[in-house]
Amino acid sequence: MGDSTRRGRIRYGTLENEVVAYAKRKREEEDDDDAMTSTAVDSLIDIPEAAAAVRPGANIDLDQIDEILDESQDQQLNDEALETRRRAMAEFDRKRIARTIAVPTNDMQVKEALRKYGHPICLFGEDAGDRRDRLRYILSKQAIERRNAGQEDISAKEDDMENEVSSDEEKEEFYTEGSDMLLQARQNIARKSLLHARQRVEQQQKDCQVDLATIRQLRENLVDQLRKYTIVGSQVGDSRPLSRIAFSLDSSQVLVGSWTGSIKLWDIPGCQMAQLYRGHTDRVGGLSFHPQAGQGDSRVDFASGASDNEIFLWSLGKDTPIGQLKGHQSRVVHVEHHPSGDYLGSASYDGSWRLWDIASEKELLLQEGHSREVFALRFQCDGSLVATAGLDGIGRVWDLRSGRSIMELEGHAKEIFGLDWSPNGYQLATGSADNTMHIFDLRKIASIHQIPAHKSMVTDVRYFHFGGNSKAHTSCDMDMDVSGDQNVDDHEQARLCSGQYLASASNDGLINIWTAGDWKLQKSLAGHVGKVLSVDIARDGSYIASTGFDKTFKLWKADDILQL
Repeated sequence: MGDSTRRGRIRYGTLENEVVAYAKRKREEEDDDDAMTSTAVDSLIDIPEAAAAVRPGANIDLDQIDEILDESQDQQLNDEALETRRRAMAEFDRKRIARTIAVPTNDMQVKEALRKYGHPICLFGEDAGDRRDRLRYILSKQAIERRNAGQEDISAKEDDMENEVSSDEEKEEFYTEGSDMLLQARQNIARKSLLHARQRVEQQQKDCQVDLATIRQLRENLVDQLRKYTIVGSQVGDSRPLSRIAFSLDSSQVLVGSWTGSIKLWDIPGCQMAQLYRGHTDRVGGLSFHPQAGQGDSRVDFASGASDNEIFLWSLGKDTPIGQLKGHQSRVVHVEHHPSGDYLGSASYDGSWRLWDIASEKELLLQEGHSREVFALRFQCDGSLVATAGLDGIGRVWDLRSGRSIMELEGHAKEIFGLDWSPNGYQLATGSADNTMHIFDLRKIASIHQIPAHKSMVTDVRYFHFGGNSKAHTSCDMDMDVSGDQNVDDHEQARLCSGQYLASASNDGLINIWTAGDWKLQKSLAGHVGKVLSVDIARDGSYIASTGFDKTFKLWKADDILQL
C-alpha cells in the first residue's frame, strides 16, 4: 500500500506529451519522401473523424481508420451516382424547355438564326425539319445557361427565345392582320355553319322523339352486325406501302395513296383499278374527296398532299393534276375538304396548318400553334370548327369564324397520329402513339373517356359518317322526320346509326371496331401483315377499308350488312 502511494497513480494518456514530442522530432527529420507520404495520407483521411482519431489526448484506433477509408470510397460512389442523376434531370429539363420553344417555319429564317449563333446552316443529310430541331436544341441549351446565370426568369423563357430567333415575332399569343379574302371566308363560313348547326340540332331533336324500344333494337342490330365483320377483299396496290385510303361519296370506289407518290382509283367490291393518277414524287400523306365530287358541280373532285411538300387538285377523269397549292415548307401529311366545298385544310411537318381557297388556289390562312410537326386535321361537320393534332402530343380546336384556339386536347403521353369528329358535332376521338384513344367533349371542355385501344401506336381513327347512296351531303344535313314512326326503313336505320361506332387502326396489325357511348370493343379485324396505316368507313355503312405496310388494301364487311 505504501509503495503504491509513493509512486502515485498511472493514468491513461499520461505519456501523450512524450509521444507528441517524438512525433514532432520525426517529422522534422523526414525528407521529401516523408512529405509526399504525409500528403497522400492526409488526402485519404481528411475528414472530421480522422482528425478526431489522432488529436492529442485521444486513443488511436487503427480499425477506425480502415472504416473511415471505406466510408470515403462509398461517398465517392454516391457522388458519382448523384452526378449521373443530376445530368439526367438536366436533360429532362432541357427537353421540357425545348418543347415550349417556337422556332420559325421558314427554312431561310432557320438558317439565318443558326448563322447568328455561330452554327453551320446545314449539315450533311439534314433536311428542313432536322434544321428546325437543331435550332430548337441550341435555343434550349442557351435558355438553361441564361437561367443558371440569373439572366432569365423561367416563366418568360419562351417569350425571350422567340425574340432572339426573330425580332418581329411577338412574345405572347398574337394576332396578325388577315387579308380581305380571309375576312370574306370567315363570314362565309359563319353563315353556312350556322345554317348547318341549326339543321343538325333540329334533326337531333326529332331523333329524340323516336321510341326508346326502337332505338334499343337498332343498337342491338348494330352490335350484331359489327361482330359479323370479316374480310371480303384484298388487293396489292403498289410496290411500296399504302399510306392512305378514302371512300368515294357513293361508296362504289376507293382512292389509295402510296409511298411511291402514285394515287389509284379502285372499283369495289371487285378491286379493279379504274384510274392511275401521277403527279407526286414522294409518299402520299393525305387524300380527300370534294363534297360534290362526281356530280358536275365542281371541277375539283379530290385533293392530295405528299412528302414532296405539294398539294394537288384532281379531276377523276384526268390522270394529271388540274391545280396546285404551294406554300408548305415540309411534308404534307393530311388534307381535308371543308364541308362547304369552298376551302381545303392541310397539315404539315413545317409546324403549321393552312386554309386554302380552292377556286383561286390561294392561301387564306397560315396558322401556327403547335410546338412540333402537325400530323392530323379534321373539320367539324357544321364547318365552324377544325381540330388539329401532331407530334407534340397536344390537339387543338380552332374556331374558323374568329381564328381563336378554343380548346386544347390534352391527355396523351405521346404523339397524336389520328383524330376524327363525331357526327353529333360536339365529340371527337384522338389516337396516339401511347396506344390509347381519347374521347373529348366540347361541352365539358375535357376528355370524357380513355380507351386502351391497341398494343402498339394508334395510326388512324374514323367515325361512321352516314352520307346516303344518292346525294352528296355531310352527315349533319339530314332532315327526315321519324317521330312516331315505329317502322323505320333501312335508310333511316343507317342514318340513326351515324356516329354510333368508330374504327381505329394500329401498328399492331389490327383494325378495332368500337361502339360509341359505352366505348366497347366489338370486333378486331386481323388480316394485314404488319402495320395498318389508315382506315375509312363507307358513307352508306357497307364497308370498312384499310391500308397497310404490307402494300395491300383490304375490304371488310358483315355477312348480312344492310344494302342501302
